[in-house]
Formats: sequence, C-alpha cells, structure tokens
Amino acid sequence: MAAPKLSKLEFQIMETLWTAGERSIRDILDALPGKRRPAYTTVQTTIYRMETKGVVKRTRKVGNFHLFAATVTREAAQRRLIDELLAVFGGRPQPVMAHLVDTGKLTLEDVKAAERTLRRLSGKDGQP
Repeated sequence: MAAPKLSKLEFQIMETLWTAGERSIRDILDALPGKRRPAYTTVQTTIYRMETKGVVKRTRKVGNFHLFAATVTREAAQRRLIDELLAVFGGRPQPVMAHLVDTGKLTLEDVKAAERTLRRLSGKDGQP
C-alpha cells in the first residue's frame, strides 16, 4: 500500500515521530519549529486526522493523554512526495536533476552513489 499524501504540517509531525519514536501531542507541539508554531488544538486535530489516514497510531495511554507513533516509514513518505514531484514534470526526472545540478545540491558523490544503485539494479555489478 502506498503512503497517503501528507501536508506540510503532517510531514513536520511525522518528522518528530520518526526522530523520537512515540510522543504525546504536547511533545509533538514542543518539537515543532517555534516560528509560526500551530496551536495545540491544530496539532491535536491533525494527529487525529493522521490516525484516520493510518499514518500514526495510539500506542498507549499515560495518565490523561495518549502517545502516538508513526506507522509509515520516512522512506515511504519521501517516495510518495518524490513521485508527486516527478508527476508535475510528466514523470521525467531530467528537469529535477538539472535543477539540482544548477543549484549545487547534487554532488559528485551523489552521482556516484546513483550510478552504483543503477548498476546494482541492472545486475551489471556481478550481483543479482
């Protein structure tokens, strides 16, 4: 099953869960960037919606609050986001790659790692 689409706030919430494991809504709120931090009720509503989507789950109750944990991996969520970005370019990665090269965000080591992955996937490095 593909990871559901995540909003910017949902991605920020997921990042706190991927980094620290299970957290309460208050812990999640405190971990969000201080500038333009949403209200507690906004984070609470967002968490409950994410629970409905199946990307977080309640792990246990401590006192009068619940702890939540991610059910979707960082990699799955990132792949979904990248697939959406490529869809904007008609599925062609070349414009994205050109931008990364032009802005200096793609290093020679990144290119070498990509080449190794392509060789491995095509079976040309002697491994299946």
